[in-house]
Amino acid sequence: MTNDSTIAPFRIDVPQADLDDLQQRLAWTRWAEELPAGESAPAGPVPPGWEYGVPVGYVKQLVERWRTSYDWRAWEAKLNAYPQFTTEIDGQNIHFLHVRSPEPDATPLILTHGWPTSVVEWLDVIGPLTDPQGHGGDPAGAFHLVIPSVPGFGFSGPTRERGWDRYRVA
Repeated sequence: MTNDSTIAPFRIDVPQADLDDLQQRLAWTRWAEELPAGESAPAGPVPPGWEYGVPVGYVKQLVERWRTSYDWRAWEAKLNAYPQFTTEIDGQNIHFLHVRSPEPDATPLILTHGWPTSVVEWLDVIGPLTDPQGHGGDPAGAFHLVIPSVPGFGFSGPTRERGWDRYRVA
């Protein structure tokens, strides 16, 4: 573990060759067979067919969306519209957005995403939180935001040790 607290600017720029490779791998997917949903399946919190995991039909729809209609470049641009950085915390590379309010006395606020999502879940609230006046609110309610990618998610990279649970992340 090192103690390098350097904060480095970060920009998402995935090479097109990587995106092409992903599309090709998705097209070559070999699908597993699954057990049919049983009539005697126990009642529970998941719909029939989910007793043994995610149904293959659901995953096929998801893969087809990623393969043919997901616009990576549009989402890359949305994220790159905000200042992003990386730093090391407890030996772990951490990616984060740091969006300052135009209000100099804004309150600092950390927004931590849930599992298994990403910083994308906060994109719609960045404007209203950092610039409430520009969104019809009171400028006294402004925040300077730090929005980290939880270790092991997004651009924070893989964790290098056990123990990065919700308590340590917090």
